[in-house]
Amino acid sequence: MTKSTVTQIRNRFDNDVDRFSNLETGQSAIMDARLLLDVVTGAASQTNPHASHMLDVGCGGGNFTLRLLQKLPNLNVSLVDLSAPMLERAKSRVAEVTSGHVTIQQSDIRELSLPTAQFDIILAGSVLHHLRTDAEWQAVFDKFHTALKPSGSIWVSDLIEHDIPQIQALMWARYGDYLVNFQDEAYRDKVFGYIEEEDTPKSVLYQIDRLRQAGFSQVEILHKNSCFAAFGGVK
Repeated sequence: MTKSTVTQIRNRFDNDVDRFSNLETGQSAIMDARLLLDVVTGAASQTNPHASHMLDVGCGGGNFTLRLLQKLPNLNVSLVDLSAPMLERAKSRVAEVTSGHVTIQQSDIRELSLPTAQFDIILAGSVLHHLRTDAEWQAVFDKFHTALKPSGSIWVSDLIEHDIPQIQALMWARYGDYLVNFQDEAYRDKVFGYIEEEDTPKSVLYQIDRLRQAGFSQVEILHKNSCFAAFGGVK
C-alpha cells in the first residue's frame, strides 16, 4: 500500500488540533498517554535539571512541552511541527507558562535544519513513526545528536511495531481491544485505518540501535505497553 504523502498528513493534522491539545488526558488513541507524558518529561528533567533550551519535534498542541515546563520552569522553547495550526496552538499555550523565548518552525523533521549543540533536551512525541526508510531514521537520530549539547538528552514517545510477527499480531490485538473498550469498533477501525495509510513505525530495539549508532553514550527504555513505548538517550 502506498503511504500518505507529507501534504496529506499535514492536512489531516491541520483539522485535528483539539485532539492533540488536552494536557490532562493526552491523545485518546494512545495507550498510557498520560503516563507517557509523565515518564518522558520526568526523564528529561532528571537527566538535565539545569536545562535552559529545549526542542519539541512534532509538538502538536504542545502537551509534552507544557508537562516539562511544570518540572523545569521558564525554559527557552523551540517548537517544530508539520502543521501550522498545531504550531499556533502550541505557541499560544506554551507562551502563557514560560518567561523564556518561544520560537516556532513549520517543517518536516526530514527537512529540518538544526543548529549544532544548541539544545539541552529534545522531545519527540508521536512523530518519528512517519519516517520511511532506514536512511531517514538514521539521519534524524544523527541530526538530534548533533543538535544536543554535551550531556544533552533525547526522549521519544511513539507508536512502535515488533520484529517477531507473532508478537506484533498479539500486541496489535491488544491495542485493538483498548480502542474498542475506549469507544467502539468503529473507532478502532478508524484509528487502524489512518495508521495503515500514514505510519511506518519501527521496533524499540531498532530505534535504540539507531540512537547508539548516532553516538548516544547511554540509552534507556522507560516504558512499553503493547504498541507504544517511551525511550531515549544521553549524548
